[in-house]
Amino acid sequence: MKSPFVLAACATALLALLATGIPAATSGPKSGTVETIQVHGKSLEGNLEGDPPDRDVFVYLPPSYATEKNRRYPVVYFLHGYGAKAEAYWKLMEVPATADKLMSSGALHEMILVHPDAYTIYNGSMYSNSPTTGDWETYLTRDLVEYIDAHYRTIANRDARGLAGHSMGGYGTLRLAMKYPEVYSSIYAMSSCCLMNNPAAPRPPAPANRPPADKEGKAGPPAGVFAKVFSAEAAAWSPDPKNPPNFFDLPTENGTPRPEIVAKWIANSPLAMVDQYVSNLKEYRALKMDVGLQDGLADSNKQMDASLTELNVPHTFETYEGNHMNRVKERYEMQVLPFFSENLKTQSPGHHAK
Repeated sequence: MKSPFVLAACATALLALLATGIPAATSGPKSGTVETIQVHGKSLEGNLEGDPPDRDVFVYLPPSYATEKNRRYPVVYFLHGYGAKAEAYWKLMEVPATADKLMSSGALHEMILVHPDAYTIYNGSMYSNSPTTGDWETYLTRDLVEYIDAHYRTIANRDARGLAGHSMGGYGTLRLAMKYPEVYSSIYAMSSCCLMNNPAAPRPPAPANRPPADKEGKAGPPAGVFAKVFSAEAAAWSPDPKNPPNFFDLPTENGTPRPEIVAKWIANSPLAMVDQYVSNLKEYRALKMDVGLQDGLADSNKQMDASLTELNVPHTFETYEGNHMNRVKERYEMQVLPFFSENLKTQSPGHHAK
């Protein structure tokens, strides 16, 4: 089981970024356009924890979008980590400025970038389907994709659609990749959490990249982040509509594991799921994972790489010097966006598909 300290480290590192507004695309003759929209999720309606079904979505339209009216573009969807909103990752990775630099220079094919917000009452949806949190898989693979394809000039097929995410978003990326190969053709999972969720196992020590001290000098995340990790996971993986007021079952009671609930959590672990979805994973044009060697999640990501290798699923796996958060922007710029530029179907200015 991953440590909640890792997820909380992600949250702590990003919360400070929320103090300022969303940066617009950089100025200049070849800047893209940023739109902040809301996309309604029919699949999220009626969720028992009362999260809004209208979700913020941040959209980057590439430099030529405004002038080449007949041109269509591939789309990359990015899933944020636990304890943070899509806004924080948008700023952390400096998405508009980074995309402008790479696309205007010709280093990348032009793409539409879409970052949906999945922040919930418990600080994260885990990108799973549950009556308690709502059907997040359906929202991402149907409601959101259909909206983006209907409202923007996309190349509306899987060959031009990619999915990436970091931490909880890496988990969501692998989860959706296993189940929905008809939606995406290329996948990039960064520092994925939650690859084996066994709440009955001993908790690993906190990672070296602990959250920074707060203003009182105490180490650790903002109050409540640790406490909400288990609630977020329980809401996603062991929902119980007959158990108000929280509508979920915890995997332990008075410190004793509840085997029937523990089994549900393990069943939602990519390391436990992967054998069931080998044929789906083999349909991808490209699948890549990465993790920092000093990340508390490194071992489980290495195990996922080994499982994919043993199952003969074509993929690429990279490790690098870094912890859970300190190289996210660099990896996004130098690895994630070039990966999709290389692997997604594109349309040239002359409107000929790659």
